[in-house]
Amino acid sequence: MAELFIEVLKPFGYNSAMEDILKKLDLQDYIENFQKHLARNKPIHMEGDINLHHRLINELSRFDIKAPNEVENIDWALMHIQKQGTLKVDTILEFVKIIKYFDYLKRFNFEGKLGEWIDKIIIPKEILDICDYFDDKGNLKDGVEENYDNVKYAIYKNKEEIKESLYKTINNNKIRSYLVDMQVHYINGEETLLVRGGFNHVLKATVVNRSNSGFFYVLPHSISNLKQKQSDLKNKQEEILFKVCLKVSSIFEKNLLFLKFINKEFDRFDHYQARVFFAKAGDKNFILPSKKNQNKLVDFCHPALHEPKPITIDFSKSVVMITGVNAGGKTMMLKSILSAVLLSKYLIPYKASSKTEIGTFKEINAVLDDPQNVKNDISTFAGRMVEFSKLFTSKSAIVGVDEIELGTDSDEAASLFKVIIEELIQKDIKVIITTHHKRLASLMAANEEVELIAALYDEENQKPTYEFLHGTIGRSYAFETASRYGIPMNVVNKAKEVYGDDKDRLNELIERSSSLEREYQLKLTKLEDEIKKMERLNRNLQEEKEKLDEHIYSEKSKLHKEYSDARNEAKKAIKAKLVKESHQHLNVAHKKATEIKTNKVQEAPEDLKVGDRVKYRNTKGVLLSIKGKKAFIENDQGMKVQVMLADLQRSGNPPKIKTPPKKATVKIQKPDSGHIKLDLHGQRGEEAIDNLDKFLSDALIAGFDEVLVYHGIGTGKLAYAVKEYLRVHPKIRGFEDAPAHMGGFGAKIIKL
Repeated sequence: MAELFIEVLKPFGYNSAMEDILKKLDLQDYIENFQKHLARNKPIHMEGDINLHHRLINELSRFDIKAPNEVENIDWALMHIQKQGTLKVDTILEFVKIIKYFDYLKRFNFEGKLGEWIDKIIIPKEILDICDYFDDKGNLKDGVEENYDNVKYAIYKNKEEIKESLYKTINNNKIRSYLVDMQVHYINGEETLLVRGGFNHVLKATVVNRSNSGFFYVLPHSISNLKQKQSDLKNKQEEILFKVCLKVSSIFEKNLLFLKFINKEFDRFDHYQARVFFAKAGDKNFILPSKKNQNKLVDFCHPALHEPKPITIDFSKSVVMITGVNAGGKTMMLKSILSAVLLSKYLIPYKASSKTEIGTFKEINAVLDDPQNVKNDISTFAGRMVEFSKLFTSKSAIVGVDEIELGTDSDEAASLFKVIIEELIQKDIKVIITTHHKRLASLMAANEEVELIAALYDEENQKPTYEFLHGTIGRSYAFETASRYGIPMNVVNKAKEVYGDDKDRLNELIERSSSLEREYQLKLTKLEDEIKKMERLNRNLQEEKEKLDEHIYSEKSKLHKEYSDARNEAKKAIKAKLVKESHQHLNVAHKKATEIKTNKVQEAPEDLKVGDRVKYRNTKGVLLSIKGKKAFIENDQGMKVQVMLADLQRSGNPPKIKTPPKKATVKIQKPDSGHIKLDLHGQRGEEAIDNLDKFLSDALIAGFDEVLVYHGIGTGKLAYAVKEYLRVHPKIRGFEDAPAHMGGFGAKIIKL
């Protein structure tokens, strides 16, 4: 089937190079399934900007559009029109399918680049009119051509006359005894009767055919004239239809450039639509190649495998060398990398994570087969050299080589291929290699542009895992594989003796290195999971903090507003001249102050137990007991208090041993002369500052340690001026609001 598929596509540009690469990468069936979604066969590549194609495909995927009907290739028909030829009805219908489909697309409200593209396709009216000539079955509609309609009706009447004549013959008593049945049989397009031998005595007819039972299919002479008339009518119908085709071909000739354009645009849209349907059919992703130097497959599934194990591999470096166990998936890994690159290059969707990254490559080469055969008279190694010689003329290419040392001494090949690969790296060529031999891997391991990957092996179950490990060389496990497939153990043991203990120890070191690398990867994965978990917790805590900050800000704004209202009422009371009115304002201020309340921030209850250190408001202590929603605590001062359990918080800080705090007292030395108090009430700013400056100078000369200044509350301007002056005075050690009984906010205790 795949070979037939390739042969069908060859006339439409499907070249042998594409055929060869698809065969090597086991993609023939996959591409064949994709081709089934196309309205007509064509090469899988699309001309033009791949980024624009990708954008249009994404926009198209948002709409539910029916697929176009199958359409034949009409390139030859366009050439025939150009030579003023007349098209047949079947060929005209292929044009009609394309034109009708674009007329259908114009009914959608496309936007973006897709809308711009479809809007540019303007179908001439005379071309659209031709689409109305034919019905869905391709027959000429009634009313298009009057003569054609008349002939069509005449043919219908003729068939009715033939049918009526046949029924008269069937119901003739003389003929009935010779009839095998009472039916009309269509043989070779003729209406016939099935009769027995001897019918010629009662019926004049022509034998058309003979049945398996020995009966005769006959055409009565009574309807021969009617049949001839029918034939003449059909010929006339064909003549009229030819005139219609001549008219249509003439219109097509006038619009030849448009037809060439819409034919090309149909192929383009067909490419997009087929890819959209193919992607939806298997939940596949489009991976757009990028110019970034990043190449990574994530959860890629090769389409040739049934229930494959997804592959994840980073092949960003110039060389990827895959070593390890036989039948462990090395070759399929190589094919998977090249397949993903090829499918991305032609925007064919495939099963892989959207995190997959593929670079841009102009050429894709696969050196996978043994070139030696009886026809080409060339050795395996010589064939490989021919393949590699072609690569030196390539640029921006990716090449996959399976079993690179095939066909020659591995030590010599390792030295040769080391130099070849290093030269290819300089030419911007990415090389994917599989090998069983360790010498080339060891020679290339020091190169920073080389990525070593080992196929892993399950020694306990003695089978490959089809998993891969970066950064190490894998064992081939040839002896284990031979034993698994039936080679006697005594033969395997003798082979191990010949192989040598030193080389076996090297294998053990390689395996130990691989084991350590696997352990490291597992620990790294576990650590990354823990980091993700902590990051998630931190995000949750940050969100909670933001919510608390918003709540605190809201409560703070509320307090400011209520405090401002209470303060205003207090000011009114102070300024009131009447004692009664003053008391009224003070009562209102007191009421507003008592109404100031805040909603406590509800925190998640902590899992506390007896003996834990806890915090209750500004008090810390030890939790003594818990009874329902209540708890008893003993604070650090030795007092036992009953509180609500929900009001407690955990506190890990032990009590600090410190001297009892001194009571807040105002220490003012009584001077021998001068004053320790200054009242600035009723003074303006400049006057108050001058008096304050003189007062402080006198206090300093008198040796006072602390003094008291009254500035009042009022509008706050005088208090602000006093604070600003005290803040910059060089002899002031500090200042604070006085206690409530000494003036409160309306006074300052100044330390000199």
